[in-house]
Amino acid sequence: MKKVSIILSHLANQPQFKFLKQESCNKKYISLLSAKWQKAIAFIYIRDNTLFIAVTHPGFKMELNYNKSLLISILKQLSSYDKSCKKMSADSVVVFHSKYRSIVKEKKKEQTVPYYSELASENFEIKSDDSDLREKFKEIKKSIKEQLTL
Repeated sequence: MKKVSIILSHLANQPQFKFLKQESCNKKYISLLSAKWQKAIAFIYIRDNTLFIAVTHPGFKMELNYNKSLLISILKQLSSYDKSCKKMSADSVVVFHSKYRSIVKEKKKEQTVPYYSELASENFEIKSDDSDLREKFKEIKKSIKEQLTL
């Protein structure tokens, strides 16, 4: 019986699925960058020996433009150390702003409504001669009783 990894590697070696290898190399390249840059990059691709980097915010564009030589050197190191990414090579870098979000997924904070159990009890005495005050206390007893049944 064949393992799933063998089947997937066989499929990835097919000519019609060559973009899968390229995409995995792109993700490896992004993972080599710092965490701040990983969040800043939406996607990358290489065309005509040019590395195109799409960023999620225009502020990151300026920062990555200052570090083009570093980006190219990391790409060259990746292609020299990883045999599957040998075809990744670029002479220049173009950084542009994109409306798409980053590949790195941030964990969403779950918003929950806190539910508290009722701490009061409806067992209290009403010692007042005022009828309005007695009615208010009876309403309070009723609402406490409803809260305890929920």
